[in-house]
Amino acid sequence: MKTVLLCFCIATASSVFALDFTAPIEKLGGDFKFSEGPLWVAANNELLFSDIPANRIVSFHAGKFATTRAPSNNANGLTLDKQGRLIACEHGARRVTRTETDGSITVLAERHDGKRLNSPNDVVVRKDGAIYFTDPPYGVKPEERELDFQGVYRISPAGKTLTLLAKDFVKPNGLAFAPDEKILYVNDTEGGHIRAFDIAADGTLTNSRIFAKTPGADGMKVDSEGNIYCTSTEGVMVFDHSGKHLGTFVTAEQPANCAFGDVDWRSLYMTCRTGLYRVRLAVPGIKVP
Repeated sequence: MKTVLLCFCIATASSVFALDFTAPIEKLGGDFKFSEGPLWVAANNELLFSDIPANRIVSFHAGKFATTRAPSNNANGLTLDKQGRLIACEHGARRVTRTETDGSITVLAERHDGKRLNSPNDVVVRKDGAIYFTDPPYGVKPEERELDFQGVYRISPAGKTLTLLAKDFVKPNGLAFAPDEKILYVNDTEGGHIRAFDIAADGTLTNSRIFAKTPGADGMKVDSEGNIYCTSTEGVMVFDHSGKHLGTFVTAEQPANCAFGDVDWRSLYMTCRTGLYRVRLAVPGIKVP
């Protein structure tokens, strides 16, 4: 484990939340094929993340890496539901699954209107238990696609009903809730921006608008103060709740996704192509679940 001093400050006016964009970025490990989907599991004091082409889910615990699931059906985005069960977007199987306490797998979503999903990418769970996920075509060959759009979906809290929420994205990717869960942010990678939606009482999305411009927008998280952390071609860009760019954490490799973790939730873990990195923050993230 070594510290990589390749973090530069690319900031506008100083943040009222005292985020330090010159903080050193620590490289925790490398030699992964493509790291994605970081998730802090507080109950085990460990970070889980996907190594997509290697077809496995990896854990980082007490400074050591271990494979926790292989094959993983090329899992990408990971999160926990309100019972602490693992929710995974499986590129290879083109579905969203839940791992039960006995280790068995429950399929939560794999078809819309009888047609197979593209390749579910990233996923978040709301406090009411509803699951929201994006479905770009990154993990499926063009000739194998059955849907002619890339959607954002909601799985009902009971896990029985799949609802299409939006279908006008070019490539929907990372997504995250505002701290009060009244707004859902969704990245459009090819669109190069973050879109924001108000969440209606029935869980559907309204009032779509462009929140911020982000080249190559990919994974995304929100901290407890409402700041949005978006991985991009420039690094991990941070915006306040109004869409103002506060600064960018620039890593040695292009980041794909990020997640808050450690006991105080003040570490930002970043999956960056072949490596896993971490930077300490003054502002804690939102606990999962």
